[in-house]
Amino acid sequence: MTTGRSNTFYIHTFGCQMNQADSAIITALLQQAGYTLAESEERAGIILLNTCAVRENAVDRIENYLQHLQGLKKRDKALLVGITGCIPQYQREEMFFNSYAIDFLAGPDTYRTLPLLIEQARTGAKPVSLDFNDSETYEGVDPVRQGVISAFVPVMRGCNNMCAYCVVPFTRGRERSQPFSAVMGEVKQLVASGYREITLIGQNVNSYHDPEQGMHFAALLDSVSREAPEARIRFTTSHPKDISEALVRTIADRQNICHHIHLPVQSGSTTMLGRMNRGHTIEDYKEKIALIRSIIPGVALSTDIIAGFCGEQEEDHQASLELLSSVRFDSAYMFFYSTRPGTLAARTLVDDVPEAVKKRRLQEIIDLQNSISSELFHESIGSVVEVLAESESKRSSLQLMGRTSGNRAVVFDREGYQPGDLVRVLITGTTSATMTGRPERGQEGNPSLY
Repeated sequence: MTTGRSNTFYIHTFGCQMNQADSAIITALLQQAGYTLAESEERAGIILLNTCAVRENAVDRIENYLQHLQGLKKRDKALLVGITGCIPQYQREEMFFNSYAIDFLAGPDTYRTLPLLIEQARTGAKPVSLDFNDSETYEGVDPVRQGVISAFVPVMRGCNNMCAYCVVPFTRGRERSQPFSAVMGEVKQLVASGYREITLIGQNVNSYHDPEQGMHFAALLDSVSREAPEARIRFTTSHPKDISEALVRTIADRQNICHHIHLPVQSGSTTMLGRMNRGHTIEDYKEKIALIRSIIPGVALSTDIIAGFCGEQEEDHQASLELLSSVRFDSAYMFFYSTRPGTLAARTLVDDVPEAVKKRRLQEIIDLQNSISSELFHESIGSVVEVLAESESKRSSLQLMGRTSGNRAVVFDREGYQPGDLVRVLITGTTSATMTGRPERGQEGNPSLY
């Protein structure tokens, strides 16, 4: 083992919450092997990019950052650069030809090999560890997290759905769930450490199936909420086909489970959903929304929308706009379609919607959703909401930023409160993305769940 700066590492995390959780696992594994986490990139002898391949712009960001790292390596010949996560699993060894800055590659199932890869890279080799391991859940690894307010707990990995546009089955493999006992052990540690919010995550979290007892996600969620009664409990991401009445009733029955459900739909057109291989119709989706709202009044809903998927006609686009208008989501992640090589769509469909049309349709979706979000947020003015303070506001240390149970962002006057506090906030103003307010002291009754 080398010593000094060469023994330090820094991780840049790109992409989803699963990548953030994986970075905590990577940190733990490297520290166990004797490496030290550096405070900044400049102080590190090893730089890791933990990457996402879901969207083309995410891949572009990595390629741009590698150009920066090439400059660093010119000045520091001993610097090692490793790429982990989905992109190396997706692009594989061709990455070495795209950037000479890269020294080693590791996929989502092979983080335990990182210490060996680093030592091999020091000899001038270009080691690669990209095997799938359908049994790897990183059970037994105690993640090293940043902060003490919110924590992500992976309860399952991989995905079996094979949506036509998605690379996840090819980058993260088949679904496999963490044993119930392992999840609960991690939750107990988080409770003992004082975490205020725990988010259960997975590529399709509500398809969770405990390999030891056969327990499904609703029972796991209920158990977690009881184990951590003083913490907020969230989960993401869900597939509409796996939303059950038992799950919805669990959310309604347990006071500390947040009343927010992220339920990606991708299109408002049944024709497009079939082409996307989503496994449900738009009528099925609307029935799930009706079920959720009948059991959890006032629930906050968010979604994903793709504009311009293969073969999308104007009437399909209009169906997406109509869905947004009728459901009135709090928020949405909105993108135009880009082909991901290797996916079902890339192999069997034609990307035939012109880019200018994709961008126009996406802008119409964004404009409509921003208008809906603004209206919903404006309706909250004058209400009192409970906010978990997460950090200082980016604009002023005299304000804090936090989120409601419904996952709405709120910036409010600090007035002596600290990150980690639960604060009742009177909403006094809004934008399409953020609510603003001031602490409401001494008011009777329960705050809104929004």
